Amino acid sequence: MPTAHEVNRDDAASTPGRGLVLVVEDEPAIADVLRLNLRAAGYGVEVVGDGASALEATRDLRPSAVVLDIGLPVLDGIEVCRRLRARGDWTPVLFVTARDDEVDRILGLELGADDYVTKPFSPRELVARLAGVLRRTRGDLSGPDVLRSGELSVDLTSHEVRVSGQEVALTATEFDLLVHLLRRPGVVFTREQLLSDVWGYAATAGTRTVDVHVAQVRAKLGPASPIRTVRSVGYAAERAPRDRADPAPGVTGDAPTDAGPRP
Repeated sequence: MPTAHEVNRDDAASTPGRGLVLVVEDEPAIADVLRLNLRAAGYGVEVVGDGASALEATRDLRPSAVVLDIGLPVLDGIEVCRRLRARGDWTPVLFVTARDDEVDRILGLELGADDYVTKPFSPRELVARLAGVLRRTRGDLSGPDVLRSGELSVDLTSHEVRVSGQEVALTATEFDLLVHLLRRPGVVFTREQLLSDVWGYAATAGTRTVDVHVAQVRAKLGPASPIRTVRSVGYAAERAPRDRADPAPGVTGDAPTDAGPRP
């Protein structure tokens, strides 16, 4: 029998783009409004209706953010957030509360609450606040208009990718994957995280597509590809030489060198 968060997998996997958002809301009408507005804004969406399912879904789906209603039955939103933090899960959380007097309680607790909205709320406001939460927690992603790594340059305005001045044609998804890694050189992303952040899919949709797209990007960029594999973990963009220490164990991607004695 499928779990609660598996029931809506097709909905969660249908919209690539800005990441997967887990909505935890026990009122179906509100959940439907949030689903529609978040999907319209380019997010993948997964909906669950209780705290226990929320804890399970955050573990299994690894969403980019959680929209969490406080007034859940049995296990309320604050307790859900407390348990997430206790197990080391710092997924961004946007609280939804029906009472103004709960705001001080939310922000006063050391739960790592990222933001909140109060009911009744404008769906547009919630989407805007969520975007702000993700910008803050992911860091300032505005950055330069051109990302560079060795002979590789990626123009974020024109979507042009060049190696030694020669343009390389990437698909939209290949471009987004490359940019996502280049923005955070040296940071290792699991396949599940990339699937959530780049595709907006739930991790249960399968991670093989990540490997396929990485292979395609590497093939097109050739030796200029900055993408390295971290065995048993995922992928990272290589740091610029001046920022990189000796290669960490398990990091692959460069052709092996002959370690034997030279004549």
